[in-house]
Amino acid sequence: MSAFDYRNFDDRRKNSASAKQMLLEKFKARPPADDPEMIAKAQARAAIARARDERAREREAARIAAEKKAAEEKRAREEAELAAQIAREEEETRLAAERKAIDLAEKKAQRDARYAARKAKARR
Repeated sequence: MSAFDYRNFDDRRKNSASAKQMLLEKFKARPPADDPEMIAKAQARAAIARARDERAREREAARIAAEKKAAEEKRAREEAELAAQIAREEEETRLAAERKAIDLAEKKAQRDARYAARKAKARR
């Protein structure tokens, strides 16, 4: 193993100390919180944040309104489809009843014709 390189350690320690010193100077160079320029910047940031929040609320309200409108349209469409389906089913039921009545009338006519033929045959 080689001996420690103190020069590198000292360089690292000096670099670290100078970095800490630069951060401290940067912090001290900052204007105080009660500085009018800092107050104006804070107010501007607050106004921007309020405007951003307002736009977000407007977008949310528009989204909710669009969802409600879509739900109403869907409900109306479903009601119309249901009414059309009910009308179709009623029409099918009516047509089926008419067909049944016609079939019964035809069967009765055939039965009456057979009965009349039997009677005519018996009279001869």
